[in-house]
Amino acid sequence: MAHTVSPLAPASFPDMPVIGGVRLASAATGIRYKNRPDVLLAVLDPGTAVAGCFTRSKSRSAPVDWCVDALKGGMARAVVINAGNANAFTGKAGVRTVTAVASAAARLLGCKPGEIFQASTGVIGEPLDPAPITSALVGLVRAAKAEAWPDAARAIMTTDTFAKAATVTAKLGGRTVTINGIAKGSGMIAPDMATMLVSIFTDAAIPSKILQKLLSRSVDTSFNCITVDGDTSTSDTVLLFATGAAGPASKGIKSAADARLKPFAEALDGLCLDLAQQVARDGEGAEKLIEIAVTGAESDRAAHRIAMSVANSPLVKTAIAGEDANWGRIVMAVGKAGEKAVRDRLRIRIGGITVAKNGMRDPAYHEADIMSHMKGRHIVIEADVGVAKGKARVWTCDLTHRYIDINGSYRS
Repeated sequence: MAHTVSPLAPASFPDMPVIGGVRLASAATGIRYKNRPDVLLAVLDPGTAVAGCFTRSKSRSAPVDWCVDALKGGMARAVVINAGNANAFTGKAGVRTVTAVASAAARLLGCKPGEIFQASTGVIGEPLDPAPITSALVGLVRAAKAEAWPDAARAIMTTDTFAKAATVTAKLGGRTVTINGIAKGSGMIAPDMATMLVSIFTDAAIPSKILQKLLSRSVDTSFNCITVDGDTSTSDTVLLFATGAAGPASKGIKSAADARLKPFAEALDGLCLDLAQQVARDGEGAEKLIEIAVTGAESDRAAHRIAMSVANSPLVKTAIAGEDANWGRIVMAVGKAGEKAVRDRLRIRIGGITVAKNGMRDPAYHEADIMSHMKGRHIVIEADVGVAKGKARVWTCDLTHRYIDINGSYRS
């Protein structure tokens, strides 16, 4: 089923530079989609460090289980990603598939199966035949090249309406290092993480244990701060690979808290947030990006829960889809979050205009004042709950009838 490109999509695909030690190739294998790439292979130089964050779903996919186990080794030679079939809730057959794919890729690259990482996205509960993937691997290894970022980003799409990618640079050990990332995600998006696959590559030289801490922090402030529909996927995977091709980092870096890592950490945070917001912008049927900022909460964690309560409210999301400034629904969503909030101190702003304060409608508020904001593509909601200093910011999208159209015919 073809989908119109989201009106919130970036104007163009970014100019992605080469990352030393990374080569990419994609192929159309017919797993589910016809006449379009559906398998991606990224080949990594020996010595590449890896970190990962995964769904907390109790029904996670076979590729997630494989990656969690492989991550213990800390090293990677490749990642294989397929679209169209999630290989989730597939029992022993799913285990056999990931084992077969890893073994085939490892033989071709001369490495251990545990150095092959995998991710799958698509329909849940249908066995995934490994043959189309394993048969394509020989050609993929031969065809892999450093410049193939646009094709790589397209190969992992399902209901996505545009390919998602971002690139940044940073200073590390006196050298300029590059970070490239690609992502897919459009529906079944909610924290832990928010179906979403992300692969990030850098030429920096950073050990896996430090890399893991940096990635986990970035995920908490990006991919765990978006939602489309409140549904956590079986397959959410974020992988970060560091090839070290830019040269050795500063000697003596033994902690993620080392000040010399700050420029890299900030660049990684920015890239993850960029990709996360692209996922929210491509929410199935989305017409508007919604940014929700909560302040005055008991803690940052409490503020996050309140913000996500607003972001996941179908009533809030449909009101915004209809350009209806129904701020009472925001009051409802704040109140149901289960976190401390002082009703008579609650203040709500939409598009910078105060609509409610001191527990009631602001006497100076006139709905006509914010209608131009409601008709825009980027809606900003601010809520101060009057308790303490906790704060959080999350992103979501509106809920339109096209979400039903897309998901009602997903397997058709």
